[in-house]
Amino acid sequence: MKEVHEYFTAADWLVVFGYLALTTWVGHRMRGKQGTIRDFFLGGRSLPWPAVSGSIIATEISGVTFIGVPGMVFALTGNFTYLQWALGSIIARILVGVFFVRVYYEREIYSPYDYMGNQLGRAAKRLATIIFSLGSILGQSVRVLVAALALKVVTGWEFSWCIWVIGAFAIAWTLMGGMRTVIWTDVMQFFLFTLGGLTALFWIVTNLDGGWTDFWRVGSSVTEANVESGPAAGKFSLLDLTTDPAVGFTLWVAIIAAPFLNLNAFGVDQLNAQRMFCCKSAADARKAIIWSSVGQALTLLMLLVGAALYVHYTANPPGEAESALFDKSADYVFPTWITTTLPVGLRGLIIAAIFAAAISSLDSILAALSQTTLSLFVDTEAEHDDPEAAQAQLVRWSRALVVFWGLSLSAFAILLDDLRGSINMVNLAFGMIAYTTGPLLGLFLAALFARRRRSPVWALGVGTALSILLVLFVRTDLYTILDKTGIASVAEIADARWIPVTANAAGDGFQALLHYAWMWPVTCLLTFGCGLLFSKAGEPRGDR
Repeated sequence: MKEVHEYFTAADWLVVFGYLALTTWVGHRMRGKQGTIRDFFLGGRSLPWPAVSGSIIATEISGVTFIGVPGMVFALTGNFTYLQWALGSIIARILVGVFFVRVYYEREIYSPYDYMGNQLGRAAKRLATIIFSLGSILGQSVRVLVAALALKVVTGWEFSWCIWVIGAFAIAWTLMGGMRTVIWTDVMQFFLFTLGGLTALFWIVTNLDGGWTDFWRVGSSVTEANVESGPAAGKFSLLDLTTDPAVGFTLWVAIIAAPFLNLNAFGVDQLNAQRMFCCKSAADARKAIIWSSVGQALTLLMLLVGAALYVHYTANPPGEAESALFDKSADYVFPTWITTTLPVGLRGLIIAAIFAAAISSLDSILAALSQTTLSLFVDTEAEHDDPEAAQAQLVRWSRALVVFWGLSLSAFAILLDDLRGSINMVNLAFGMIAYTTGPLLGLFLAALFARRRRSPVWALGVGTALSILLVLFVRTDLYTILDKTGIASVAEIADARWIPVTANAAGDGFQALLHYAWMWPVTCLLTFGCGLLFSKAGEPRGDR
């Protein structure tokens, strides 16, 4: 039996290394001067808004969407209902562009947490930075897993080795040129993502006996697995009006809960907000964030790829080696198809895109974490006798923090892989950030309303702690750890009536009774409400 990684030839590796070398060269050429932290973290505030918009799209899509979305649709009950969340995403981007950008550009700041510090005091900035760092460790580690998964498919290496290789590349790219390198390499990933998705879709469909007719007929067929999920449209089911609180991809989640997720993701989370700060003006930043909504077309493209993969493997059942991977997780489906089906060279290019996209997303978060951590411990605006030497020292510290966070995220990714089981990468990514999305947005709202009512930081901290505990109670992560460590079995936990989880169909894991998406608005309002409850009239603090 031929192993999957044996399909990947020396010529494919040549393409991979060639593309990575090209991306590195472009990043080096576009890095500009790196004499100050303004250059390193904001690109000198000189980047064109179309490039920033493309960077936002590439970061949002990343390897999670490129691999996880096709795997999610390919799975037995998978369909297009995930696309409903695009409604909440577009609504949020417009709100961020109209309202958030305006307050961010009132004075030069490096992050939303600087704004919170200006409004509520330095303690609020520390709290927001800690929450952001925690969310980044939880959420961005999934991006490392995605790239490592693709690398494992084409190399057959141990998963941990794949993770360390990805982490090393991300550290190197970030150290090379800061945000300018990050954004311009993101632009390259955006175009290659689009090319790779279109290539995969048309390659699969045109090789079906009936072409697009077969694609639509088989994809639309209703199976016993999905007939109970609602609409009778097979893989192309889009609207889900169910009111079951355990179901995540519904219209109600899309218009009620998803906007809270995306307000945080694009307006408060430094991963994307940092890109807005790289624009020349507030008007450019507004255009960059609103126009990034067109990235939803790439999500639709990858949903179509997932449906095409389902049709392909329905007509051409996978071999023994492929089936062994598919049984582990549907996330292996797309990289396996690329490796075993596409011609030499082309498969190397698309696998390179997956690597580069994941590395690009990871170097983005390394830059964001480095900046926020530095500002947490150092007054970056303090006056010095030798400003040039002081800025050089800050840049050196920033680079050291990049290395620290790169190693930390890689290590956590290895731990997360041991706990995730067969959970789809998309659900894992969104589930991990459920702990911090609401509290961080709640802090921003408190800062926004500080001109009228100033919330004490201790109350916001209480709201944050309660929010994290609530998510921990609702999600299955804690219960999985208890089961794996032998503290309590699946049956014992599921039988406890006060715990909102039940055993899954196989009886070896858990199923939440309330979807984590509802925690985004609940924890946002809980954090903001705790601050508001003890607030008092007054002006913003104005201190750093």
